[in-house]
Amino acid sequence: MLQSYDDRNRDLIVNIGGKLIHRDEAGVSPFDSTVQNGDGVWEGLRLYDGKIFRLTEHLARLRHGAERLQYQGVPGDDVIRNELRQTLEANNMRDGVHVRLTLSRGRKYTSGLDPRLNTEGCMLIILAEHKSPVYDKTGLRLVTSSLRRPPEDVLDQKIHSCNQLTSILAKLEANAANADDAILLDTAGCIAETNATHLFLVIEGVVTTPTTRACPEGITRDAVLSLCRANGIAHKVRQVRPEEISSATEMFCTGTMGEIAPVLTVDGYTIGDGEVGPMTTRLSALFSELVAREGEPILS
Repeated sequence: MLQSYDDRNRDLIVNIGGKLIHRDEAGVSPFDSTVQNGDGVWEGLRLYDGKIFRLTEHLARLRHGAERLQYQGVPGDDVIRNELRQTLEANNMRDGVHVRLTLSRGRKYTSGLDPRLNTEGCMLIILAEHKSPVYDKTGLRLVTSSLRRPPEDVLDQKIHSCNQLTSILAKLEANAANADDAILLDTAGCIAETNATHLFLVIEGVVTTPTTRACPEGITRDAVLSLCRANGIAHKVRQVRPEEISSATEMFCTGTMGEIAPVLTVDGYTIGDGEVGPMTTRLSALFSELVAREGEPILS
């Protein structure tokens, strides 16, 4: 699964600190904390017909990470919404768009690790691209990574951080295995997530997903759990051992960039009958209805 270039993005206008500028002319200071230390938080958003699904929840998660990292001068939600609107309007975008919000600690007055070197407040970066859901809805191939997600006492997984080296290393393993993505376990040997998405398994008819003790909370993951509750679908959140994959009749992953995508094989083992299952199909349809119903208007 390699994303392809979309020529509609050739002349994108990006938003760097409130300035709208062509993608080829945009620049971030080498003193910015994201460049210096990977010190930033981010959110992925998806635009559907002028509406963004669960924008309020995404901004709350962004703000939570900034607060845990003790950022100063965090822009308010109304400011971010306005900058987001201006960016979308500058690109004449309305549908089929993925947006990446990045909030860094800001620019340092000299290079170094110490956050006290950041005295100018936060930097907000908005990148909106024409981009369909990136995962193949006909089915994905996963492998299990040799790496582990760290526990909260090593790195707070509730911070949606720009530091994604563990995910990148796992993705390199997936690429080497000619797989779409990699599953990461936690230090206890239980399933955490993939390098980019949350995972669900259907085991004995129960939609089952691992806890988030070793991975960030997921907006789409929460939406799926909400759909299960609202539609009387048996579901459970618990620790899941990798050997339970062989008991699953269906498996799928969730995320803003890929929505809901079925998983057909893990480490060469075929899930169920190797086809997209009825529960995955049902939840995908319910999710599409939910997106249309609950999108937050951002464009007039």
